[in-house]
Amino acid sequence: MKRALLFVMILMGAIDSMAKNYTLSTPNNTLIIEAVEGKAPMFRYYGSKATLDEAESVGKALQYEAFHAFGNRTDIPFAALVKFQDGDNAVNLVVESVEQSKEGHISTLCITLKDTLHPFRLKLRYAAFDDCDIMKFSTEYINDGKKPIVLQKYMSASLPVISKNCTLLSLYGNTKNESNEQFERLGYGTKLLTTQQGNRTSYDIHASFMLSLEGEMNEQCGNVIAGSLLWGGNFDIEFINSPFKRLPTLIQAGISPLASDYTLNPKASLTTPEFVLTHSNRGKGEASRTLHYWARHHQVLDGTKLREVLLNSWEGVHFDTTQANMESMAADIAELGGEMFVMDDGWFGNKYPRNNDKTSLGDWEVCREKLPGGIGSLVKMVHDKGIKFGIWIEPEMVNIESELYEKHPDWVLRHPSIEPQPGRGGGQLLLDMTNPQVQDFVFGVVDKLMTEHPDIDYIKWDNNMSMHNASSQYLPLSRQSNLSVDFNLALIKVLKRIRAAHPDVIIQLCASGGTRLNYVYMPYFQEVWASDMTDPLHRLKLQWGALDFYPSNILAAHVCSHNNKYTQRHSPLKFRFDVASMCRLGVEMVPATFTPTERAFAKRAIAEYKKIRPTVQQGDMYKLISPFDDNGEYAALMYVDSDKSKAVTMIYRLLYTHDMPHRIIRMQGLDPNRQYRIREVAPEMENEKLAIDGKIVSGRLLMEEGVVIPELIRRIKGNRPINDLRESNDYRSVVLELVAE
Repeated sequence: MKRALLFVMILMGAIDSMAKNYTLSTPNNTLIIEAVEGKAPMFRYYGSKATLDEAESVGKALQYEAFHAFGNRTDIPFAALVKFQDGDNAVNLVVESVEQSKEGHISTLCITLKDTLHPFRLKLRYAAFDDCDIMKFSTEYINDGKKPIVLQKYMSASLPVISKNCTLLSLYGNTKNESNEQFERLGYGTKLLTTQQGNRTSYDIHASFMLSLEGEMNEQCGNVIAGSLLWGGNFDIEFINSPFKRLPTLIQAGISPLASDYTLNPKASLTTPEFVLTHSNRGKGEASRTLHYWARHHQVLDGTKLREVLLNSWEGVHFDTTQANMESMAADIAELGGEMFVMDDGWFGNKYPRNNDKTSLGDWEVCREKLPGGIGSLVKMVHDKGIKFGIWIEPEMVNIESELYEKHPDWVLRHPSIEPQPGRGGGQLLLDMTNPQVQDFVFGVVDKLMTEHPDIDYIKWDNNMSMHNASSQYLPLSRQSNLSVDFNLALIKVLKRIRAAHPDVIIQLCASGGTRLNYVYMPYFQEVWASDMTDPLHRLKLQWGALDFYPSNILAAHVCSHNNKYTQRHSPLKFRFDVASMCRLGVEMVPATFTPTERAFAKRAIAEYKKIRPTVQQGDMYKLISPFDDNGEYAALMYVDSDKSKAVTMIYRLLYTHDMPHRIIRMQGLDPNRQYRIREVAPEMENEKLAIDGKIVSGRLLMEEGVVIPELIRRIKGNRPINDLRESNDYRSVVLELVAE
């Protein structure tokens, strides 16, 4: 008996010694996967940088199947479900091979799994960056057989975490109300973040999240995992918190399988969207900064370049894009110090002139009645003023009242026996991107515009309709459930083609505002229009949420009219400028309506923004006071250069109450051993200044003791404090630049 037991122990030791643990590391994070040929891969650890021995010592190591497919063990949630021609759903995946490689900043681990029951394989890909704490997961599904198979669930990633006390941060909203923060405690069971919009991922729910592993989410401390799925179509992000204490909380992310059974032909494969994640042990703020760094340096087109101040014509004149209006607005923004003028909707269509949103989409020819000189003369006029020229398009769409629809009614998404449900204006339909002819047309819209007018500097690419009519006239009936996936893959294919042909033009991504805010698009676009909501109070809150995951330089934010068209709220011009200065500053109104005093301030504010722009657009972000804290009286955040030599602090009073208590703002990210000279940026009146203006204060004191906010609103004229009725108003703001001595 003792010999038998000894033999078993020796055998178990031999098996243990065969276990191979593969480690991927970022500067501060570690992922460990166990892969033994002929066995299922096992997830061992993900978190702060550690060896497996260290992780085991502190109880943070796991022995959990890395990617479970349906077929056995119903106690483990499955990430893959496959249906074979004979109706069998069972899959038994084991390790076939492991490859490791490094290219540039990225180390990759690829684990190939083979199904012992069918000619089917999976490739699990894990990648780690060596210059930031970002990892990427994705999965490739491969049909090695001679018959089609159907993928019924095909996740990109599966990540177990040791915590039963999680708080989830997600973003929700809709057009003109995007990117709202939502915090909730994860109870037992499954929490699902999902959208079924088809082609606008963040229209209602974003494909990004943060998960605190220690209860309440904190900006500055605690263990937080942040994740984002790079996908423009329907998605599922699952948080499965089992009541069984032995099982971890499981995060699974990927394409939503709902109504999307994907038929995979023989010898074909499907690579799922990348799932990007980071682990922070310094709260959600550090997770945001990591995502921002990765985005600017690795994901966003021209991510480290500064974005220019522009005027967009939309809220100023809407469809009244006449030659006279365009020339007047371009002249105004040039005189104010702006760097670009963008002509928005309304410039095209001849048989059906674009005078409203019911007509003309698809007919991308300049309207001779509105712009008799054509686009070329307008571009020259703008360039002659020393600024750049941009133009609006919506190439994925068509109006029923258009020449394009008259020629190609078969190009739109719709069921042949069902009356299509139109979008914006009651006449808009979505072109079917799975159709190669449509792909050529969409590419041709940009290519023709840029070929005929190579001096165009900027394109605003809009999308104002979700996939309302989810039927393809191009795909066969047997492939209709492939539509959502193939549509979005085709769009990326077209965007790659556009960028290969026209790599230098700046393109903004817009979709009824910010409803396409997703990193999958950012290798092809330099920026995103964050929202059509331009009211500064509302906009500040939207920007606050978006900044959780996206860097300031890709979020376009514009100054609107004093009487906002959506909320009818009146707000001071300085407050509007200061809110827009949180991100990429622009203007969305007719500057000719400025009073002389407002015009002088706008010119000064644009000039001052350009001075602080490198810090705002490329610095590390620190959120100081949330607009959702307390009674929503204040909001504050700051940006700090990487070498901590400069910082910009933005403070907003949103609500004034009589005798309101003093609020202290403690700054972050500064060098405690350096002295900083404080300067107010763009004061409302040139002959007034803040009491703190010109003072020199140590980084240590600014971070440890902070500044009393009401003192920042007290102003001095000459050498004496002044009584200013504006001090008792809502919508007051102060921007400070800190420069190390």
